[in-house]
Amino acid sequence: MTREPRDAPQFYLTAPSPCPYLPDQQERKVFTHLIGRRAVALNDHLTQSGFRRSQTIAYRPACEHCRACISVRIKVNEFTPSRNLRRILDRNHDLTSTVVRPEPTSEQYSLFRTYLDARHSDGGMADMTILDYSMMIEDSHVESRLFEYRSKDHTPGHGDGPLTALCLTDVLADGLSMVYSFYTPDAPERSLGTYMILDHIERARRLGLPHVYLGYWVEGSRKMAYKARFLPQERLGLNGWERVDP
Repeated sequence: MTREPRDAPQFYLTAPSPCPYLPDQQERKVFTHLIGRRAVALNDHLTQSGFRRSQTIAYRPACEHCRACISVRIKVNEFTPSRNLRRILDRNHDLTSTVVRPEPTSEQYSLFRTYLDARHSDGGMADMTILDYSMMIEDSHVESRLFEYRSKDHTPGHGDGPLTALCLTDVLADGLSMVYSFYTPDAPERSLGTYMILDHIERARRLGLPHVYLGYWVEGSRKMAYKARFLPQERLGLNGWERVDP
């Protein structure tokens, strides 16, 4: 008789709920827990299979009548920024990027609240308290890091300026997975969300990692349209990862 190991993942299916991306659609998700000694390897495998992580949960869409959510990952070594993306890099040349351990701070939460109130005040995260935020950052059994972005302070004797943007990122065997990012809403000209992706591409290149995982792209969703700009990329379809060129 073949026995499954005690820590083999068990998968569950959520009840239907309104889709946050497409009107008049219902979503369902299949999910499992990322805990224990196998969490790191399991997170790698599931991310490569189209799952996303939220704290100690890995999930992916399992909708009955829709396949619009498509996992996207950037081909790091072949990516060359367009002229427009180079302009975004130039606009943010005054920012510093620092990788720190996933430890929440009041400064981070203040920026997080400002971002939610300005951009997602009616979303599912709108009521998150500082305790909820701390759990989002700390509650993990996998290798995660925080990417902090600050404006440079050129005043002698001072360090860098206030926190401008932040991204919670998983470090995988084959890439960086951008789990959640937020930024100040007061500088739309910076295109900070796009800039953080560009910075992750460069960091992955330096680390010798071939991919940056962006989560799900939904054709027809304005919220997700920006992900299609980063080419070449791969999108996970019925036949595996399929390449999309400029």
